Amino acid sequence: MATLFGIPVQALFGQLLIGLINGSFYAMLSLGLAVIFGLLRVINFAHGTQYMLGAFSAYLLLSVFGFGFWPSLLLAPLIVAAAAFVIEKLFLRHLYGLDHLYGLLLTFGLALMIEGLMRDGFDAAGRPYAVPASLTGFVNLGFMVLPIYRGFVVVASLVACLSVWLVIERTKLGAYLRAATENAGLVETFGVNVPRLLTFTYMLGAGLAALAGVLAAPIYQVSPLMGTNLIIIVFAVVVVGGMGSILGAIVTGYALGLLEGLTKVFYSEASSIVIFVVMAAVLLVRPAGLFGREA
Repeated sequence: MATLFGIPVQALFGQLLIGLINGSFYAMLSLGLAVIFGLLRVINFAHGTQYMLGAFSAYLLLSVFGFGFWPSLLLAPLIVAAAAFVIEKLFLRHLYGLDHLYGLLLTFGLALMIEGLMRDGFDAAGRPYAVPASLTGFVNLGFMVLPIYRGFVVVASLVACLSVWLVIERTKLGAYLRAATENAGLVETFGVNVPRLLTFTYMLGAGLAALAGVLAAPIYQVSPLMGTNLIIIVFAVVVVGGMGSILGAIVTGYALGLLEGLTKVFYSEASSIVIFVVMAAVLLVRPAGLFGREA
């Protein structure tokens, strides 16, 4: 069997694939956090819960209504985005302009409440969600065997992240969103409905988290705790990339996922902390993050 650095090639690339898949979810979730913080200045601690709700929406759409994976890929993010619409209208909009701590405490409380309700209704045990039939099977690449669904997850994550980046950075809507964060009053004088833009931003971030949840459902079991287990890592990714940096969230999400995969190969004991070690090192050298702007 061929080896690289004394490690079997298939084992090495297998761990890199796992790291890339984890990085795909890190990128999508940190992107949603970055969009919400960058445009609303709210630290959305409920983001992991919205990821979990996306997976549970897909699970319930299948088990109760008979909708398969492909309809759920569209419907689940819309359901979670609708819930985010209600949260923004009832709670978040009263916190704009206040200290970031208020938004963090509010969304943290909402996350605890929603997670508690889901645990009461479904208990903490995970529930399986089958891979869609059209994406089952494997492709032999020679140096490794690639499960088709996992390859699809990586591609879907890239498409979603790049699409959001293009909307924020290259469209008139994105220009309005960025301008509203700098001077909302001036933007309103041009006839732009700023409150509607802010609502759309929160719905976009929540919908992106829910999309990640649907993609994760066939890989990880659907559980009320799945968001809690991930959100701390995602916050570390956002800090490394730079709070509010769209590009930073995408690049560091994939990069840190790959780094985590490599660490499992060469020193598995450190794989659970390597992202936090990188975060500490970056904060020492560049407190604003790799792609963030200095205050």
